[in-house]
Amino acid sequence: MQSIQRFEDLPLSPEILRGIEELEFEELFPIQAQAIMPLLEGRDVIGQAQTGTGKTAAFGVPMLERLRRDDRHVQALVLVPTRELALQVADHINQFGKHTPLRALAIYGGESIQKQIYALQRGIQIIVGTPGRVIDHLKRGTLRLNTVKIAVLDEADRMLDMGFRDDIDYILAKVPKDRQLSLFSATIDHSTMEISYRYMKNPEKILVSKDEIALPQITQLYTIVNPRNKFDVLCRLIDKENIKRAIVFCKTKHGTARLGDNLRYNGYNAEAIHADLSQPQREAIVKAFRDHRIQLLIATDIAARGLDIEGITHIINYEVPFDALMYFHRIGRTARVGREGTAITLVAYSELSEFERIQALTKTKIEEMES
Repeated sequence: MQSIQRFEDLPLSPEILRGIEELEFEELFPIQAQAIMPLLEGRDVIGQAQTGTGKTAAFGVPMLERLRRDDRHVQALVLVPTRELALQVADHINQFGKHTPLRALAIYGGESIQKQIYALQRGIQIIVGTPGRVIDHLKRGTLRLNTVKIAVLDEADRMLDMGFRDDIDYILAKVPKDRQLSLFSATIDHSTMEISYRYMKNPEKILVSKDEIALPQITQLYTIVNPRNKFDVLCRLIDKENIKRAIVFCKTKHGTARLGDNLRYNGYNAEAIHADLSQPQREAIVKAFRDHRIQLLIATDIAARGLDIEGITHIINYEVPFDALMYFHRIGRTARVGREGTAITLVAYSELSEFERIQALTKTKIEEMES
C-alpha cells in the first residue's frame, strides 16, 4: 500500500481523476496515502489528522467513487462542527466530483432552511452538515437518512468539545446499520474512541505522526521580541518581507480588533474577523480577502476555523496560541495543497514557555530569525 504516492496510482474513475487533476493535486498527503485504499474497500476508518493535511480528499474521493451515480437519494452524510467547515467540505467534494453527476450540499444553521429544503427536493446525494441543522431537517421530514451508505464524522474532537455528543447519537441512529463509517479527528482520545467502539466495525486506525502534522513544505521561523516593540516588529516584517497575503493570529477578539485598527491607522490594508462581528460581516471580510481586496486578515483561532483560502503566503502568530496544537491548525492555513508557505511567530518573553511546548511537539525545526 505504501507504494501509492500519487492520485493517478489509485483505482479511480477517469471522471474523478479529471476533477483531481484540475485542482492540481498530484502527490498524496500522508493521511490520503493511508486512508483512501481502506475506504475504497469499504472499511471503517479512524484517522488522526489536523486541518490542512488534506483529509477532505482522504474521505471525499473514495466516497465519490463508491456512490451510485444514477441514484438521486441521499447516499452519504458528513457531519462537521461549523458552518464554515460545512461550506468548505461540500465545495471540495463538488470540485473532486465535478465531472460526475454526484453533488454535495452544505446544510447549517443561520441560513434560510427553505433554501436548503428546495435543494434537497431537487435530489442531492451527499449532505455535509452541522449536527443541529441536520436534526432540524430530520424532525421536519425534509431529510431522510435511510438510504445512506457512507457516513463521516469530520473534526470529531471539536464536535464533542462543542457538546454535540447526543446529536451525533441521534443522527447515527437514523442511518442504516450496514453503512460505512469513518471518523477524522486532530486528537484521538477517550471520547472519540468511545464513538468508534459503539458505531464502527473493526476500524482501520490511521495515526499521522507529529512530524507529518508539521507540514514540511512550511518554512517555520520565530523571533523573540520585547512586548512593547511587538507592533513595530510586525510592521517592519510586513515591509521587509513584502508580505502581500497573510493571516495574522491573535489570542483574543479584543486584541484582534485593536491590531486591525492599528494596522489600518498605519496605512496597511488590513481587516479583523472575530466572534463579535455578525455572520454577514465576517463573510464579507473573508470574501474580500479571498478576492485579494484585503492584504492582511487579522483573526482569532475561533474565527479562522474552517477557513480555506488559496495563495496565503504567510501565517504570522502575533501571539503564541494558548494550546500548542492550535499552532499546527494555524500554520496549516498556508502551503495548502502542496504549495510552499512561511509561518512566523513573534514570541514575547512571557510567551516563551508556551512556545517551548510547541517546539517540543514538532520534529521540524523552527528557525530563529533576526527581528
